[in-house]
Amino acid sequence: MYRALKAGYQKLEGMGLNLFTRDELEAIHLATMEILERAGILVFCDEALEIFSAGGCLVVNNLVKIPAYIAEEAIRSAPSTILLAGRNPARDMVLDGRRVGFTNFGAGVMVIDPFSGELRESTKEDVAATALACDALDEVDIYSSAVVARDVPEGTIDLHEAEAFLSNTSKHCQHIDLTGGAGARKFFEMGSAIAGGMDKLRERPIISALVCPTSPLQLHTHTSEIIIECARAGIPVNILSMAMSGASAPVSLAGTLVTHNAEVIGGMVLHQLTAKGAPMIYGSSTTTFDLIYATAPVGAPELGLISAGVAELAHYYMLPSYVAGG
Repeated sequence: MYRALKAGYQKLEGMGLNLFTRDELEAIHLATMEILERAGILVFCDEALEIFSAGGCLVVNNLVKIPAYIAEEAIRSAPSTILLAGRNPARDMVLDGRRVGFTNFGAGVMVIDPFSGELRESTKEDVAATALACDALDEVDIYSSAVVARDVPEGTIDLHEAEAFLSNTSKHCQHIDLTGGAGARKFFEMGSAIAGGMDKLRERPIISALVCPTSPLQLHTHTSEIIIECARAGIPVNILSMAMSGASAPVSLAGTLVTHNAEVIGGMVLHQLTAKGAPMIYGSSTTTFDLIYATAPVGAPELGLISAGVAELAHYYMLPSYVAGG
């Protein structure tokens, strides 16, 4: 018996969680465009304000209002596929579509000493040890700076951390603790020394950076500087909102995603106005707010729901995404 081909047949492989229809994603997008154009975002970096203004945004003091056509152009110009290269090419990772990879959690300030069992502040030696451990774990695709080197001078803490992890893993390294534009440039110099020059680093970016807008709807000086420097250098940057549902964002899932989306796209506009086509990642560590303990529970069920929604938004925009897991 002959079976004809099926037209318009959608196939699902593996497990999936679909939180929104296409129409609902469009509604979140349109609400985001309305917020960016009417309410705007606060920006506390003079160079960023100049870039926004030159790009066609309305700038009044520190308030930037972004017309929808500029925001949508930034979304279209950001690459849908990016390479997170490893020092060892066998460790290269490509981000696009629905490819799934894993990284370690980051920026811990305390550790349980593996030898004494003591709870203590993390050190530069701990940064090196976590990088070495992640290098040995096949399940970890890229290394994110796992802990903070609290035993080094504060002014150069980001560079000490970079030295520690770059020397102890052959995987791609994402710095999530850069202190500003000057630190970012020094970090790029360290990466270029390994890659064989800035041109080689741009071609095969073995390093990337992560920055967080301040919720609700703010881009502060160091965040803006890092976004700008990454765009100019062609180094991937993960623009990651850490909004808290019920505190710095609306209590509803959809409302939180609108605020989250506006923060990430606001940073993306600055990034793409600086260097159109520069690589970036749509990021999220957004979760709910625990009203009893006044904390942001990373293991809460709401974080999983928000992360699934963020991944769908990023897929809607055809952008590589990064979301937190509990």
